[in-house]
Amino acid sequence: MTDTFSASHFRNDDEARKALETILWPDGPICPHCGLVGEAYKLQGKSTRPGLWKCKDCRKPFTAKMRSIFEDSHIPMHKWMYAVHLLCSSKKGMSAYQFHRMTATFYGEKVSYRTAWFMAHRIREAMRPSGDLPPMGGLGSTVEVDETYIGREPGKDVKRGAQHKMKVVSLVERGSGRAQSFVVDNVDIQELEPILVENIRRESKLMTDEATVYQFLAVNFYGHMTVNHSAGEYVNADNDAIHTNTIEGYFSIFKRGMRGIYQHCGKQHLHRYLAEFDFRYTNREATGCNDADRAKHAITGAIGKRLTYQQPHQRAA
Repeated sequence: MTDTFSASHFRNDDEARKALETILWPDGPICPHCGLVGEAYKLQGKSTRPGLWKCKDCRKPFTAKMRSIFEDSHIPMHKWMYAVHLLCSSKKGMSAYQFHRMTATFYGEKVSYRTAWFMAHRIREAMRPSGDLPPMGGLGSTVEVDETYIGREPGKDVKRGAQHKMKVVSLVERGSGRAQSFVVDNVDIQELEPILVENIRRESKLMTDEATVYQFLAVNFYGHMTVNHSAGEYVNADNDAIHTNTIEGYFSIFKRGMRGIYQHCGKQHLHRYLAEFDFRYTNREATGCNDADRAKHAITGAIGKRLTYQQPHQRAA
């Protein structure tokens, strides 16, 4: 960890800007105004702010941070790089309060808790998929689907069972390791069918537990296999490929992070926390990604995204 953060772009703002430009502009500077690639020059001078470029075509100035999660941020870029790497390399997440404390140790001065919270949510926004992703699976592929319950639905009294909890449906493709999760109001056909049909190819095999709702949805796919969890079956006795252990492993990481690291999450933010866990799971070491690769993927996803809502007034994850 010490060797990793000895890199100059975690310590020096000029080096951090250069690293950002290298990641976002591999073929040269891209003008966010007209889209021209590689036809801009850097503005120099005492009164010019660092990292400013000017397009040769539209003649408008721009920086690498423009139209991204970093735009209008007064936080030094090397602290952004530090935050991105921490969130991408922490398997179960990194709380805003922990980051707030770590900056004091690393830089000798803290970013405020409110700033750390807002930075973390901007980074999670960068982790969310941009545009329409291709559907999961295909001929010969298996996609595991399951639901889980967490926290508490706004305005609902705590009761036995899970009806008062927030509901999450996740899809995990075997082999590729890709994960996608969705916040739903109800685990029923009306809500689940559009999610499954839009995000899983029809030629795929569906792997679920014995829940009735999946029996009805199975007609949309090539095949459907189940395990009966209520009867204590977690791997089929006749075919050890019939199980939902892959998605259960994903939920294990997700719940340990949400309960142990973040502890509380409002429903209005849950989709972004899910994007964080989906991102790290999809880009984990088993799929060939290391911590630096994940950080680069997250920074690449920062383009075209802004987040401007108010920061919290109470201490939360």
